[in-house]
Order: sequence, then C-alpha cells, then structure tokens
Amino acid sequence: MLIKRQCRYLAAFSLLGAGTFIFIILNIFLGSIKIALPEMIGILTAGPDNTETINRILWDIRLPRATAVLILGGALSLAGYLLQTFFHNPIAGPFVLGISSGAKMTVALVMIFYMERTITVTSTDMIVSAFTGAMISMGFVLVLSRRTENMSMLIVSGVMIGYICSAITELVVTFADDADIVNLHNWSRGSFSGMTWENVKVMALVVAVTVFLVFLMSKPLSAYQLGDAYAVNAGVNLRFLRICLVIFSSMLSACIVAFAGPVSFVGVAVPHLVKKLLGTVEPIFMIPACFLGGSVFCLFCDLLARTMLAPTELGISTVTAIFGAPIVLWILGRKHEDRQI
Repeated sequence: MLIKRQCRYLAAFSLLGAGTFIFIILNIFLGSIKIALPEMIGILTAGPDNTETINRILWDIRLPRATAVLILGGALSLAGYLLQTFFHNPIAGPFVLGISSGAKMTVALVMIFYMERTITVTSTDMIVSAFTGAMISMGFVLVLSRRTENMSMLIVSGVMIGYICSAITELVVTFADDADIVNLHNWSRGSFSGMTWENVKVMALVVAVTVFLVFLMSKPLSAYQLGDAYAVNAGVNLRFLRICLVIFSSMLSACIVAFAGPVSFVGVAVPHLVKKLLGTVEPIFMIPACFLGGSVFCLFCDLLARTMLAPTELGISTVTAIFGAPIVLWILGRKHEDRQI
C-alpha cells in the first residue's frame, strides 16, 4: 500500500514537472512571430543580444513573461490552498473572498496618485499597496466569519466585498486621465503582458521566501486540518498558525495582483485538481504540488490568451474562467451530493 502511494506521488509530480516544462517551451516558442525550434535553442544558448529583433523578442518579452506566469500561477494556487485550509471551505480563494479585489483597489489608487504626479511606480510600491488592500479585505472577511457559522454566507460576504472594492476602483478610474485609464484598463482585466526581468526578480524573491515559510508550516497545517482540538493536543499554537496563514495567503495574493491584476478561479480550481491527482490532503505534498499545478494551469491559459485570437490578446481571467468555473460548479455539486448522502 505504501509503495503504491509513493508511486502515485512520483507519477503526479513527474506529470506536473513535465507539464510545466512543456508549457514553458510552448510559451517561448509560439507567438505572432514564428521562430523555428533550432533557432530558438541557438538564441537561448547564445544569451541576450540587443542587436537582433528575434533575440530581443525571446529574451525581453517571451522569456520574462513565461517565467512570471510560472511564479505567479503557482503563488495564486498556493494562496487558494491556504485560504481553503484556513476557512475549512472548498471554494474559498483570493478572488472569491474579495481579497484580490481589495488589492486591486489599493493598487489602482496608488497608480493613479503616482501617474498624476509623473512619479514612477516601482515593483515594491505595487506589492506594498496590494498587500495593504489584501489585508483590509481579509480583515473584513475575518470579522464576518466570526459573526456567521454558515460558510455559504461567508462566500456571499466575500463576493459582496469584492463588488464594493471593484465599484470604488471603477469610480476612481472614471475621474482619472485618459492615459492613466488605458494602463489601468489593461492591468485590471488581468494580464501577464509587459513583464520585465526587474519584475521577475522582485516577484521571485517575495514568492520564494513566502513559499519556503509556508512549507515549514507543513506539520502544523496537517494537524490543523484534523480539527482545532487535535491541533491543540499536538502542541500547535493555533493563534500564531492562523496569523501566518492570513499573512502568507495575503502576501501571495498581493504579489499576483500587483504584477498581473486580478486572475479568477485559479486559487479555487487548481488545489482540488491537485488533490484528486495526488489522492491525499497532506500539506507536505500539497504545497509543492499546488504550486506546480498553478504554474501549469496558468501557463496553459496564458498560451491560449496570446494565441487563440492573435494578434488580439484575451484577458487572462477570461481564459481561466472558461476552464476554472466548471470545476467550481463541479465542487459545489459534489458538496450538495455529500450532504444528501
């Protein structure tokens, strides 16, 4: 039985790793400008060269974008997994609970404030403002979660918080200058376009540190999944654990919104797909698997967003919703069936 389980874990991680590698190659290889595979390999091995157009397309546009999608997609999926664990709710996620909308609101306010004064918005400014908005929304969600034991009402409350934050964002954008509106509109739809190596360095540092700290929580999280009483008997500091879950999930959500805008359904759908693939809920396996699963899912969706109607590019949330929404409906259907049984 143990050997069979280990083989399943090995097969699952091999599949996720292979999927990540394949979709990274496809995201670099495919686009409006066709590049032969041998030429692509030659350019990648030769290194950056600003004198050639094809070289700049690969090194300055496609490669940083594919790397950003890998990092942010994994972060979004892991944020969803942490929120589902915290609330013991299968459809909790940054987008559903309004956390992404809160981060979007504060980033939009900061962007307009800086743009009107011709101040350059740095990656750090974006992350700090997004984290502030995410924590504000999370605070409202936590207050509401203490007032109601009905998890369905919690989700409805999160959706309402999201609507309020989105309404404030739209109101602010209405009074912004035309040039600011163009930049905000592209970002607010959710998009991985325009990524730079500087952006990638900042997000990689923030996400890597956060994911490492989350992985260190694997054992306490495993006890927490079995109930508060079991966790306390196992010596887990529940207050500290819950604070860490709130901070880490908000930080991961903020990082995504800061660079790519709000991306829907990934944080809800991917953890459930990964859970089915692994056949376990053990955090020590779920944490890395969720990260890889989110990377594969977002790389696939971003590839479709770029190429499906090329040269027109779809918003990433449009594509993730097409594949993620049916999974959420399936989760709700399963939950209803379990109640009837």
